[in-house]
Amino acid sequence: MQSKKRADHEDGFVLHTYPYKETSLIVEAFTRRFGRVALLARGARRPRSAMRGVLLSFQSLRLSWSASAELGNLIAAEWSGALRPLRGRGLMCGFYLNELLLRLLPREDAHDTLFDIYDDSLLRLSRNENLFSTLRSFEKRMLAELGYAPLLERDAASHPIDPAARYAYEPERGPMLLKNAMSSDINVSGQTLLDVAADEYGRAETRDEARTLMRLLIAQRLHGQELHTRTILKDLSDL
Repeated sequence: MQSKKRADHEDGFVLHTYPYKETSLIVEAFTRRFGRVALLARGARRPRSAMRGVLLSFQSLRLSWSASAELGNLIAAEWSGALRPLRGRGLMCGFYLNELLLRLLPREDAHDTLFDIYDDSLLRLSRNENLFSTLRSFEKRMLAELGYAPLLERDAASHPIDPAARYAYEPERGPMLLKNAMSSDINVSGQTLLDVAADEYGRAETRDEARTLMRLLIAQRLHGQELHTRTILKDLSDL
C-alpha cells in the first residue's frame, strides 16, 4: 500500500481552479518545494468554506495537503502576504504567466529559482511596472530554468554576436549569421539579441523582434498547443 505524503504550510500560488462535483475544486498550484501540484479542495465552493475566498490567483499562500497519488487532498490554505490586486493589462499578463507554467512546467518538478522569478514578476505587474519588459524577462528566465536557455550572446558557431549583423534564429541551434535577409522567416538583428540578453527594451526594433523571437521559442516547447491568453495579448499589440 502506497504511503501518504504530507506537506505543511508550503509557499505556493494558485495557477488555476476547476469546479469538481457540486461543492469542490481542483486546484493547480505552483509551490516552492514541490513545483506544480494538483490538489482537491473538498467543499471549497460552499458558502461557509474557510478556503472559499482564499484560493485566488496571484496571492502568496501557505498550503497544506496530503497525497498518495497525483491528485492530493488540500487540507488548509491561508494568506502569507498581501499583494496589490492585478488590474487591466497587468491582470491579463498575470494570466499569461500562469498559463505558461501550466503548459510548460511538469508536475512535481521543483524549481525554487523559478518560483522566486514568478513571485517577483507578479510584484512588478501589481506595481504596473514596464509590462513588456516583465513578460520578456519572465519568458527568457523561465526557458532557462527549464533547460532551454536561448542563445543570445554567441551565435550557433560560438562566435560573439555582431550588433550590426542580422541572424536567422533556429530554436534548436540558436542564431545563425544571415547573408540573405530573405532566407529566413525569423531573423533578428544582433543588437536585438544583445538587448534581450541584457533585458534592455528601449529600442522599438528590439521590442518587436524580441516579441517574435520569444513566441517562436515558446511555441517550440508547446509542441502545437495553443495558449488561450496569447490570443488576448495579440489584441494588446505592444505586449
